[in-house]
Amino acid sequence: MHKPFAVPPELEKKLIARRGKLHAYESFDPKKTALVVVDMQNFFMADGELMAANGSADIVPNVNRLAKELRQAGGLVIWIQALAEAPGTDGWEPFHALFHERAQGKRLGSMNINGEGFKLWPDMDVKPEDERVIKKRYSAFIQGASNIEEVLRRHGTEMVLITGVATNVCCDSTGRDCMMRGFRTIMVSDGNASFTEEEHQAGLLNFITYFGDVQSTDEVIGRIRVGAKSEAVPA
Repeated sequence: MHKPFAVPPELEKKLIARRGKLHAYESFDPKKTALVVVDMQNFFMADGELMAANGSADIVPNVNRLAKELRQAGGLVIWIQALAEAPGTDGWEPFHALFHERAQGKRLGSMNINGEGFKLWPDMDVKPEDERVIKKRYSAFIQGASNIEEVLRRHGTEMVLITGVATNVCCDSTGRDCMMRGFRTIMVSDGNASFTEEEHQAGLLNFITYFGDVQSTDEVIGRIRVGAKSEAVPA
């Protein structure tokens, strides 16, 4: 598990000076909230896989807790799975150029639609009412990557909670573009994991500074419960 995330004092002062508070989103309606779980697949979590992030299994309980709480409060859970496509077929040559031929073969062999790496990590608590989205780029929101925005709009989503692997790659890319497309966005600090402590912390720090908010699982669950309680109180 990564270390708890904390905003450095000098940056906290700057954020409060700009926002009037540290956390941009202190309350939200759970029924208009979606938990987006990014790439918690064997390829990014299982020992021996090309892009496995050490310790990524440690965040599984937190992601499952969030999913349970949000479902109970009437919110939406979306499981994103990254799909590998062969070079020359997907128009993403700059990405493929970053892998040598053998590594490219391992990626495609594991994370194709029928591959073991494509499958969600077996300990994820997926329910029939959850949505499933396949993405073909780091960000799920970039043109042609997936239909996630359509899914969110259909459900009337306003707030998005980002969890998954890796913090500073697909989670950060998806979170940034999510905010750019008009959704309020929170990265869940202990619901994300990366390859190193430095990458994880840097990704969260940059996100809270410029793109949205960063809160812990306990903080988010507390806000879900408060939101659900206020919805239940008659006007």
